[in-house]
Amino acid sequence: MKRLMIAAALVLAACNDMPHQKAAPAPEAPVVAAPAPAPAPTDAWIGQWPGVEGTYLKIEAGAAPGTYTLTQGTLDGVNVWQGAAAGDAIAFTRAEGAAPESIRATTGADTGLKWLLEKTDCLTIKSGEGYCR
Repeated sequence: MKRLMIAAALVLAACNDMPHQKAAPAPEAPVVAAPAPAPAPTDAWIGQWPGVEGTYLKIEAGAAPGTYTLTQGTLDGVNVWQGAAAGDAIAFTRAEGAAPESIRATTGADTGLKWLLEKTDCLTIKSGEGYCR
Protein backbone atom coordinates (compact mmCIF):
# COMPACT_ATOMS: atom_id res chain seq x y z
CA MET A 1 0.00 0.00 0.00
CA LYS A 2 2.84 2.33 0.87
CA ARG A 3 4.39 1.63 -2.55
CA LEU A 4 1.11 2.47 -4.24
CA MET A 5 0.90 5.81 -2.45
CA ILE A 6 4.48 6.67 -3.36
CA ALA A 7 3.84 5.77 -7.01
CA ALA A 8 0.71 7.93 -7.07
CA ALA A 9 2.62 10.84 -5.53
CA LEU A 10 5.38 10.50 -8.14
CA VAL A 11 2.84 10.45 -10.99
CA LEU A 12 1.13 13.55 -9.65
CA ALA A 13 4.45 15.33 -9.18
CA ALA A 14 5.47 14.45 -12.72
CA CYS A 15 2.19 15.83 -14.07
CA ASN A 16 2.73 19.13 -12.27
CA ASP A 17 6.23 19.48 -13.78
CA MET A 18 4.93 19.07 -17.36
CA PRO A 19 4.58 22.32 -19.29
CA HIS A 20 0.97 23.31 -19.76
CA GLN A 21 -0.22 23.90 -23.27
CA LYS A 22 -2.08 27.12 -23.86
CA ALA A 23 -5.50 26.77 -25.40
CA ALA A 24 -5.63 27.85 -29.01
CA PRO A 25 -7.17 31.30 -29.36
CA ALA A 26 -10.74 31.32 -30.53
CA PRO A 27 -11.00 32.15 -34.20
CA GLU A 28 -12.02 35.74 -34.86
CA ALA A 29 -15.52 36.28 -36.09
CA PRO A 30 -15.57 37.44 -39.69
CA VAL A 31 -16.22 41.14 -40.14
CA VAL A 32 -19.50 41.60 -41.94
CA ALA A 33 -20.23 44.99 -43.43
CA ALA A 34 -23.61 46.44 -42.62
CA PRO A 35 -25.94 46.10 -45.58
CA ALA A 36 -26.41 49.25 -47.62
CA PRO A 37 -29.76 50.91 -47.02
CA ALA A 38 -32.37 49.97 -49.57
CA PRO A 39 -32.89 52.66 -52.17
CA ALA A 40 -35.98 54.80 -51.72
CA PRO A 41 -38.78 54.04 -54.22
CA THR A 42 -38.54 57.68 -55.27
CA ASP A 43 -34.98 57.08 -56.56
CA ALA A 44 -36.66 55.70 -59.71
CA TRP A 45 -37.83 59.25 -60.44
CA ILE A 46 -34.32 60.65 -60.85
CA GLY A 47 -34.04 62.39 -64.20
CA GLN A 48 -35.90 65.05 -66.13
CA TRP A 49 -39.68 65.05 -66.46
CA PRO A 50 -41.21 67.23 -69.22
CA GLY A 51 -44.30 69.28 -68.51
CA VAL A 52 -46.39 71.41 -70.83
CA GLU A 53 -45.22 74.45 -72.84
CA GLY A 54 -41.53 73.77 -72.15
CA THR A 55 -41.80 73.36 -68.39
CA TYR A 56 -39.93 70.55 -66.65
CA LEU A 57 -39.06 68.98 -63.33
CA LYS A 58 -35.54 67.66 -62.88
CA ILE A 59 -34.81 65.37 -59.93
CA GLU A 60 -31.20 64.73 -58.97
CA ALA A 61 -29.81 62.54 -56.18
CA GLY A 62 -28.73 64.52 -53.15
CA ALA A 63 -25.67 64.05 -50.95
CA ALA A 64 -27.39 61.59 -48.61
CA PRO A 65 -29.55 58.59 -49.54
CA GLY A 66 -33.18 59.58 -50.02
CA THR A 67 -32.42 63.27 -50.56
CA TYR A 68 -32.87 65.16 -53.80
CA THR A 69 -32.21 68.43 -55.55
CA LEU A 70 -35.37 69.47 -57.37
CA THR A 71 -35.12 71.90 -60.29
CA GLN A 72 -38.33 73.21 -61.78
CA GLY A 73 -38.21 75.05 -65.07
CA THR A 74 -41.26 77.27 -65.61
CA LEU A 75 -42.25 79.98 -68.05
CA ASP A 76 -41.15 82.48 -65.38
CA GLY A 77 -37.69 81.00 -64.68
CA VAL A 78 -36.02 78.23 -62.73
CA ASN A 79 -36.65 77.24 -59.11
CA VAL A 80 -34.41 74.93 -57.06
CA TRP A 81 -35.41 73.18 -53.84
CA GLN A 82 -34.13 70.40 -51.64
CA GLY A 83 -36.40 67.41 -51.04
CA ALA A 84 -36.39 64.14 -49.14
CA ALA A 85 -38.07 60.79 -49.62
CA ALA A 86 -41.21 60.49 -47.52
CA GLY A 87 -42.63 57.04 -48.18
CA ASP A 88 -43.86 57.01 -51.75
CA ALA A 89 -43.43 60.78 -52.23
CA ILE A 90 -40.73 63.45 -52.15
CA ALA A 91 -41.41 66.12 -49.55
CA PHE A 92 -40.09 69.66 -50.03
CA THR A 93 -40.81 73.28 -49.14
CA ARG A 94 -40.73 76.00 -51.78
CA ALA A 95 -39.74 78.82 -49.44
CA GLU A 96 -38.96 79.30 -45.78
CA GLY A 97 -42.19 79.44 -43.82
CA ALA A 98 -44.23 78.03 -46.72
CA ALA A 99 -46.41 74.98 -46.29
CA PRO A 100 -44.67 71.67 -47.04
CA GLU A 101 -45.53 70.09 -50.38
CA SER A 102 -44.86 66.75 -52.02
CA ILE A 103 -44.28 65.16 -55.38
CA ARG A 104 -46.14 61.92 -55.98
CA ALA A 105 -46.50 59.42 -58.80
CA THR A 106 -49.76 59.82 -60.73
CA THR A 107 -51.35 59.35 -64.11
CA GLY A 108 -51.73 62.11 -66.68
CA ALA A 109 -55.38 62.54 -65.72
CA ASP A 110 -54.33 63.17 -62.11
CA THR A 111 -52.08 66.08 -63.14
CA GLY A 112 -55.11 68.20 -63.99
CA LEU A 113 -53.56 69.12 -67.34
CA LYS A 114 -55.54 68.22 -70.47
CA TRP A 115 -52.32 67.91 -72.52
CA LEU A 116 -51.18 65.04 -70.30
CA LEU A 117 -54.48 63.10 -70.03
CA GLU A 118 -53.26 60.09 -72.03
CA LYS A 119 -49.95 59.73 -70.15
CA THR A 120 -49.48 57.04 -67.50
CA ASP A 121 -46.02 57.72 -65.98
CA CYS A 122 -46.34 61.10 -64.30
CA LEU A 123 -45.37 63.10 -61.24
CA THR A 124 -47.69 65.68 -59.73
CA ILE A 125 -47.05 68.40 -57.19
CA LYS A 126 -50.60 69.75 -57.24
CA SER A 127 -53.41 69.94 -59.78
CA GLY A 128 -52.14 71.87 -62.78
CA GLU A 129 -48.52 71.19 -61.90
CA GLY A 130 -47.58 67.84 -63.39
CA TYR A 131 -44.85 66.25 -65.47
CA CYS A 132 -44.89 63.01 -67.52
CA ARG A 133 -42.40 60.79 -69.27
